[in-house]
Amino acid sequence: MLLSDCSPYANMAFQACRLLLCKLTPILLFSVFAVGNAQFKGFKKFSREQETSYGDVSEEQWFIQKLDHYNGADSREWKQRYFVNETFYKPGGPVFLMIGGEGPANPAWMQTGTWLTYAQKLGALCFMLEHRFYGKSHPTADLSTDSLQYLSSRQALADLAHFRTVMAENRGLTTNKWVAFGGSYPGSLAAWFRLKFPHLVHATVATSAPLYATVNFPEYLEVVWRSLASENAECPLLVKKASDTLLERLKDPKTYANITKDFNLCSELQIQTESDSAYLLETLAGNFMDVVQYNGDNRAFEGVVGTNITIKVLCGVMSDTSLGDPYARYAAVARLMMDTFSMKCLDASFNNYLRDMTNASWNGTAAGGGRQWVYQTCTEFGFYQSTDSPNQPFSGFPLEFHVSQCADFYNVSAKQVAEAVAQTNEYYGGFNICSTRIVFPNGSIDPWHALGITQDGNPDLPAVFIKGTAHCANMYPARDDDLPQLTLAREHVLLLLQQWLKE
Repeated sequence: MLLSDCSPYANMAFQACRLLLCKLTPILLFSVFAVGNAQFKGFKKFSREQETSYGDVSEEQWFIQKLDHYNGADSREWKQRYFVNETFYKPGGPVFLMIGGEGPANPAWMQTGTWLTYAQKLGALCFMLEHRFYGKSHPTADLSTDSLQYLSSRQALADLAHFRTVMAENRGLTTNKWVAFGGSYPGSLAAWFRLKFPHLVHATVATSAPLYATVNFPEYLEVVWRSLASENAECPLLVKKASDTLLERLKDPKTYANITKDFNLCSELQIQTESDSAYLLETLAGNFMDVVQYNGDNRAFEGVVGTNITIKVLCGVMSDTSLGDPYARYAAVARLMMDTFSMKCLDASFNNYLRDMTNASWNGTAAGGGRQWVYQTCTEFGFYQSTDSPNQPFSGFPLEFHVSQCADFYNVSAKQVAEAVAQTNEYYGGFNICSTRIVFPNGSIDPWHALGITQDGNPDLPAVFIKGTAHCANMYPARDDDLPQLTLAREHVLLLLQQWLKE
C-alpha cells in the first residue's frame, strides 16, 4: 500500500503498491489524489472515486502539455486537467499548487482541507493539477506498455514546472511565491519539485512522503504490527496465528471448499501456483493494511466509505472469543469489510487480477490507477510490502510474488526493477535530499513513515512527526476530536509557511 490517498486524488495502494494522493498503497498511494493513492489492494482494489459537484471552484479546466518533455524533437501534446480556487486570493499573495497522484483528482479538495485553511489565512490562490495518466488526464490513446513509457515522476515534475511557468505568465503571478502541497506519492513529488526546480517553487509541504525507493519494503508490515499492538498487544499475535493457519490450510486441497465458504469467495478456491496462494493471502491482509494506513483519518468528506472501521474495531473482532478461534475471527474481519463496502463476495482469483491488470484500455477495470501505479513501482520505486520480515503478522506473499508481476504485466525483469529503483535514489537523493524550505509531516501509525523523514536533521528540512496519527492526517479537515498533537502539527506547518513566505 503506498502511498497513495492523502490528497485530492485517488486511493494510492495497489496490488503491489499502496502510496492515493495520500492514498502511496501497494500500498502507496491516497484519495483525492492530491495525496496519492496507490491503493488497489483488498476491498478498495480498482475503486473509482465518486466525484460530486462543488460549484465554480470545482469546474475542471484543461492545460496543454507536451507528451515528452525530454525530447525536443517530439511535438506531441495532450490536455491535462486542473482546478482553480480564487476565493481567498489577495493580490500579491502566495500561489498554492496541490499536486495530484495515483488516481483521479477529487474536486472535494477544492472545497475543504487544511491547505485551504492556510490559503484563507495567507491570501493564497489555489491550483490543483491532476497527474498524467490518472483521472481524466490521458496523454495517450491507451495504457499499453509503449504508452506507459511516458508515465514517470520525472515527466510529472516537468508537467508541474511547465504548468507553473505558463500560469504565472498568463495570470500575472511571476513575482508571487509558489508553495507546493502533496501527500503520499504527491508528497514525494512536492519535495522533488522544490529540489529540482527551486527557481519555480519557494516552499513545499510534503506530507507522508516516501523519499527512499526500495524494491523490498517489509518495514511496512512491521509498522502494521506495531500499530496494531499499540491498540492491543495481543492483536497482531492473533492476526499472525490466523494468517499462519490459513497458509497451512492452503497446502491441502481438501480445505478449499471450507475456505471458499469462510471468506465468501466469488468462485471455488483453486491453488495451482504460488501466485494464487499469495494473492489470496495478500488480499485478506490488505484489510488490516488499509485500515492501519488510514486509521482515524478524517476522510469522509471525500465520499470514502468505511472510515468508521479503525484499528480498535479490527482488534475488537480479533479478540472476540465468541467468534471462534483466531482463523474464524480473521474470516469475520473479511465479512465485516465486505459488508462495509457492499460486496457480495470476494474475488480472490489471481487469474482475474492478471486479466484486469493487463487490460490496456482506458475503459479497463484497472484504468482507475491500478495498472498505472504498479507500472511506476516496477520502473521507479519498488515499495513492495512483502512478508519477508519475521517481525510482522502475515504470511505467504514474499518479494518474489510482487516482482514477478512486473514481468507478467509489463515485461520488466527483476534486474530491471532493481536498477530502476537504484536510479531513482541516485536522481533524487533518497533520505539525503539536499534542499531547503520543505517540511515533512508524518504520522507514527502510518506504515509509510518508514521511508520518510521523521527527525530534524537539517533546519532547512524540518520534520513533523505526529504520534498516534495515520497517512496524511494533517491534510484532512480539522475536527473537534482531533488529537492535540495533530492540531499542533497543523499550526506548526502554518507558522513555517508564514516564516518562509517572508524570506
